[in-house]
Amino acid sequence: MEHNLVTALDTGHVLLDGQVINLATSWVGWLSLALFVLAYYFIATEDKYEVNKAKPALFAGTFMFMLIGIFYAINGLNPDSLHGELEHLILEIAEIFFFLLVAMTYIETLIERGVFDLMKYKLVSKGYTYKKLFWLTGLLAFFISPVADNLTTALILSTVLFTIDKKNIAFLVPGAINIVVAANAGGAWSPFGDITTLMAWTANKGEFVDFLYLFPASVIGWFVTAFLLSLSVPSGQPPFDAASEKKPKVLDGGMGVAYLGVATIIMAVLGHQFFHFPAMWGMMFGMAVLKLYSTFLSKSGANSFNIYVNMQKVENDTLLFFFGILSAVGALHYLGFLEYIHHVYEFSGSTATNIGVGFLSAIVDNVPVMSAILKSSPDMDITQWMLVTLTAGIGGSLISFGSAAGVGVMGRLHGIYTFGSHFKHAWTILAGYIVSIAIWYFQFEILGLY
Repeated sequence: MEHNLVTALDTGHVLLDGQVINLATSWVGWLSLALFVLAYYFIATEDKYEVNKAKPALFAGTFMFMLIGIFYAINGLNPDSLHGELEHLILEIAEIFFFLLVAMTYIETLIERGVFDLMKYKLVSKGYTYKKLFWLTGLLAFFISPVADNLTTALILSTVLFTIDKKNIAFLVPGAINIVVAANAGGAWSPFGDITTLMAWTANKGEFVDFLYLFPASVIGWFVTAFLLSLSVPSGQPPFDAASEKKPKVLDGGMGVAYLGVATIIMAVLGHQFFHFPAMWGMMFGMAVLKLYSTFLSKSGANSFNIYVNMQKVENDTLLFFFGILSAVGALHYLGFLEYIHHVYEFSGSTATNIGVGFLSAIVDNVPVMSAILKSSPDMDITQWMLVTLTAGIGGSLISFGSAAGVGVMGRLHGIYTFGSHFKHAWTILAGYIVSIAIWYFQFEILGLY
């Protein structure tokens, strides 16, 4: 069959037999959207049907593009534009996929070396109550994520949380939510604390210092949510018997792995900042250094570790979930559904739309939402670009899998931190979200402090 020339009119439109076809309103558009909604339903009801969230996400993400391919084949369309979209999407997914792989490998190695057991021992042995531990882990998440990133921070501290008490659900659930909210809020005021802020920064929507002005809105909004969550944290202390519980011993090279992990994050940030490398490039370099470090320990006669054994313990379902959900959203973008965001800005105005972006980010994913906004590039001043950066960053906390941090913690605390357990406390996150927006309005619009 002779291929028709696909004219790049705009996203979601093809030229077929002299007629412009809107992919979003074609059969492939409606079928893909229905498939996405169905997959989202099974992701949200993971506990009810006992179907791992990675399965529906991966199925929908891959099958939606296959449906688009079938549409092109049936109509004899030139698939070059589809291939180009897939190549671009694969690059985006690979950056996140390998970044996560390295971060999770470091965490598993730290667990195997006993570093987290020692951290847990030091926290619990000091006699801190559940409430003090709740606030301490939240504060650490908020101030570490701007330097590292929200996902890595959430993974590390949720691991610490779980080692403190593996069975106390009344402590683990609000503690996990607190970590996710704090990590996302902390990343929102740093140009490299979250993928969405990094995208806005590299797109020149604000200078480095402009993002720092979001600190008051981020910290106060998180504090409101944390305070409301703390009311449900049980009293008392984690079980600890000084006579029976010996101080854990960190295996050879444990602290060295911790230092290498920090250095890896720094290399990823500096490499992206100064050389414009993808963040995962610095992370993969850190993986290479970690492997060399294990070889050094082995050659020096120390009790070394096998990096590949530790990699086997990585939550592959979390990695596959990201692959699937980003593919699915990429398909929706290619079909033209995300382009409607531009029309929403024209209809509702910048402030109302940017506030709504936070809710959309929780449902879809803040990365493609921010990408769509940057591509449509609505006419907004610096105050509105800072608002959408704030809402896209913290809005993902409203739903458990609305952010990378939330998905990572769901994998780490599987069966404990779930969509359902998160949703029961969602009103506390909504309260903090509203307060953050109010602080932004007072600071940026009324006082003009930016």
